[in-house]
Amino acid sequence: MQTKKIIRNVIIGTISFFVVVIVLVLFFSSYTVVDAGHSGVKVTLGKVSDDVLSEGFHFKTPFVTKIVQIDNRVTKTEVEANAASKDLQSISSKVSVNYRVNTASSASIYKNVGQDFNNVIVNPAIQECVKSVAAKYNAEQLITNRTVVSTEMEKEISQKINPYGLNIEVFNIINFEFSEEFSKAIEAKQTAQQQALKAEQDLTRIKVEAAQLVEKAKAESEAYQLKNKELTDKVIMMQFIEKWDGKLPVVTSGGSALFDINSIINKDSLKN
Repeated sequence: MQTKKIIRNVIIGTISFFVVVIVLVLFFSSYTVVDAGHSGVKVTLGKVSDDVLSEGFHFKTPFVTKIVQIDNRVTKTEVEANAASKDLQSISSKVSVNYRVNTASSASIYKNVGQDFNNVIVNPAIQECVKSVAAKYNAEQLITNRTVVSTEMEKEISQKINPYGLNIEVFNIINFEFSEEFSKAIEAKQTAQQQALKAEQDLTRIKVEAAQLVEKAKAESEAYQLKNKELTDKVIMMQFIEKWDGKLPVVTSGGSALFDINSIINKDSLKN
């Protein structure tokens, strides 16, 4: 009897243990916690529900419903793409894109694409759009109009990935690299432009200096002419009188005197 009682207690204990374990498993399988920055997609027996769970605690059907978490935080991807410009110059570029999955589109993108949407959708779209936009511009325009090119690339990529519920937050062209021959040609062109600009500036400076010299010479000439006009006969005569030693010339002409000294003296006396 004691043996039977022991066996019965063991059986009851074992059954109780399994019942507790099953209850605990059912309890822990009946809820889920969606992490911050994520959304939960309910998959019931392989069927994806359109209802998306937000962050936090949620109940679910144990062993029947699975919750797949989709990251809705900003994700960064960097893609290297080889392209050709409009003038057939080879370009090696590196593009960085920060994007996120819309919470409302989490179920749709999981159902149609899965969780590897970065490699399935985003990266191929970036490579295609970089090549497409680069082909619209020649190599020099890709350098000088980089802002315009960047905006157009971002627009085309958005048109590719937005239908899937993916939105671009930040787009950057990290690098544009051209062939060594083209880089040398660009450098030579810039050097030639700088030299031409310097030559033009030097020519302008020389013209200005020459014009200044002409104006200076003209002013000196006008001043000299004005001074000559002021040298009247009276001024010349006064200078003669100041330097005259009082002796009359030994030889005179048969006509009138060279200078009418009396008239000049009389005029001066009248003024006094």
